[in-house]
Amino acid sequence: MARRRTVRPAAEYVVRVGVSLEPSLLDQLDRWVRARNSPSRSDAIRALIRKELADQTLDDPDSDAVACVMLLYRHDAPNVLRRLTATEHRWGPHIRSSSHVHLGGASCMQILGLAGRQAEVVAAAEDLRGIKGIAWGEFVVGTPKVAGGTTGHHHPHRPRAPADAP
Repeated sequence: MARRRTVRPAAEYVVRVGVSLEPSLLDQLDRWVRARNSPSRSDAIRALIRKELADQTLDDPDSDAVACVMLLYRHDAPNVLRRLTATEHRWGPHIRSSSHVHLGGASCMQILGLAGRQAEVVAAAEDLRGIKGIAWGEFVVGTPKVAGGTTGHHHPHRPRAPADAP
């Protein structure tokens, strides 16, 4: 099995630090490292630090954010496709990708990638999953900052109020 390799900018280097842990906490860490298939404890600890820093960054509603939204619905539900399309158009500047997957029967899954300011991305995700006819919807929000990037989306939008679609 090939090991994942983290690519770093030439100017970035690794500094070794020591950490003291209770044996029971070290055992838990080692189990977690194996469960997440990390190549090392160091890699896993870096992931934990990045997650905490990302969570702290995302406390700011103006922070750069991305989200993945998954919606499950029946395409034969009355007006669900019309409502979904209208909502996607309302949040158009924030929707970077949309993928439709046909499941068994009349079931469908829509997966959307969003980008923008944290408050806008969360509002768009909540609006999408709240569409009448959506059987289930969830989203996860992150920041491209953890990978050294940005969304390139630096101005606020004021979306129109949700339309009262039948």
